[in-house]
Amino acid sequence: VQLVESGGDSVHAGGSLKLSCATAGYHFSSCDMGWFRQAPGKEREGVAAITTGVASRTYYADSVKGRFTISQDNAKNTLYLQMNSLKPEDTAMYYCAAELFVDYRKRLRVNEYTYWGQGTQVTVS
Repeated sequence: VQLVESGGDSVHAGGSLKLSCATAGYHFSSCDMGWFRQAPGKEREGVAAITTGVASRTYYADSVKGRFTISQDNAKNTLYLQMNSLKPEDTAMYYCAAELFVDYRKRLRVNEYTYWGQGTQVTVS
């Protein structure tokens, strides 16, 4: 299983970025996926998650609701995170993660996911 994030950059507050997570090595549409972030000196935290399949559902941390949107393109085996109205507190390394199945009550929990990418840095000033 390979997860490769991209799209991180340095932006000013109020700006937007779109992160991508290219996947390989497993059946993309069969796994639950999520975006997580880790700021220096802080624990990794869940940002957004999406269940796969026809009736996919999305979940967001309260801190990003209304600003971030998680989506997936099954044809491209790619997960996305559209981030709008960025704030300095959004500065972190962002990771995508995958797991075959995650209980809906735990979709933003770090330890529920087995497969992780290497991360992409987002800096908001």
